[in-house]
Amino acid sequence: MNVKQHGKGLFTAVAIAAGMVFGSGAAFAGIALTKHNLSSGGPGPNTFDGTEAICVFCHTPHGADTSATVPLWNRVLSAPSSYTTYDSLGTSSLDGEVAPVGSVSIACLSCHDGTQAMNVMINAPGSGNYDPTGAALSGTWTGPASGGSPVGSLNYATASIVNIGTDLTNDHPIGIQYGGGGIDSTNPTGNTNDPDFNTTDLQHAIINSKDIWWVDTSVGTGGSREKTDIQLYTRNDFPGGGNPEPSVECASCHNPHTSDNPTFLRIANTGSAVCLACHVK
Repeated sequence: MNVKQHGKGLFTAVAIAAGMVFGSGAAFAGIALTKHNLSSGGPGPNTFDGTEAICVFCHTPHGADTSATVPLWNRVLSAPSSYTTYDSLGTSSLDGEVAPVGSVSIACLSCHDGTQAMNVMINAPGSGNYDPTGAALSGTWTGPASGGSPVGSLNYATASIVNIGTDLTNDHPIGIQYGGGGIDSTNPTGNTNDPDFNTTDLQHAIINSKDIWWVDTSVGTGGSREKTDIQLYTRNDFPGGGNPEPSVECASCHNPHTSDNPTFLRIANTGSAVCLACHVK
């Protein structure tokens, strides 16, 4: 089936692809119950009557943006240089190197920086709706996004943490070495450069010949990496690096496919549990 010649069957495939990529039918059912279900049947404050598909706002089984490191991304990414990052403040407490905005974070920001409508996608439902530069799917927004600029973006007048913007100086650093550096493929579970970070629960594995890191939160069955662990994303583009090493990204703390905790946190933040999973304070 040609990427430009697809119909309803394609978006049956989206559900199947989502199940393969994100683990199980339960994961797909989970997102249907969250604010990230932007479809006409979504339960959140923003819904769009142009499609009943759920996954299509972020993912496509064909024609995805291959510059994105997340699976089959269906949105156009902004240039990393368009963001102002936390390290520009020059704070003395920031002792890790910072890579350009990328990895999974730049995918999250393609919705949450408020620069484009959420119904702008590369491969929209229906035949002949493929546009690698991104195009807006026809339809009407209901909810706060209906008053956004552009309409359908999270850049609406009411102040909200969901509209992070392109100035990231007031947000937790992303694309930053875990623990100030010191951990990489040659020293996968040793000490970090900054002793105020948790290395006791820092886990490492080789999956598909790639170095993978996470911080075990002891929520769940334990052992292997779980969605309730703090995910660290492997990068090798830090200024002084070269070896694969763990970085902190948006999805380290947030899981976009679950409704268990407020703001999609991977674990409940009771007693600052999310913060203290990594920071020794």
